[in-house]
Amino acid sequence: MEEYSREPCPWRIIDDCGGAFTMGAIGGAIFQSIKGFRNAPSGMNKRMLGSLMAIKQRSPIIAGNFAIWGGMFSTIDCTLVRIRHKEDPWNSIISGAATGAILSARNGAMAMAGSAIIGGILLSLIEGMGILLTRLSAEQFKPPSLMDDPSQLGVPPQSHPS
Repeated sequence: MEEYSREPCPWRIIDDCGGAFTMGAIGGAIFQSIKGFRNAPSGMNKRMLGSLMAIKQRSPIIAGNFAIWGGMFSTIDCTLVRIRHKEDPWNSIISGAATGAILSARNGAMAMAGSAIIGGILLSLIEGMGILLTRLSAEQFKPPSLMDDPSQLGVPPQSHPS
């Protein structure tokens, strides 16, 4: 089933890249602020300054890494949609594995294999949870069955003489 809330494929890459950058910037700022605060010398002013410096130094790098991962993932996903002519969870799983492998290519074949396995497993868990949540939430929208309430059948109940 095609997702109607997402952009079509060429624009999806830019959209996912920007969303990943934003997520990395916010998450990186939170993480780096805590890390900078803890690693700074004692004194509240020094700790706040250390927190701010850590955010300024490391958050853009984290955001850029997230953006690269998101852009590559979406590019591979769109390529698989184009090649396979269908949009299903397998595209995301394969994209996660391929993205993990490509981003760790500088570290050798073993690192690529390990990252591909981790990326594939991670995306299969995410896709599996999405499918599970969709099925669980779909139960509430099912129309009631006539067999659930026999009075809806229109046949009067039979009385047995005792």
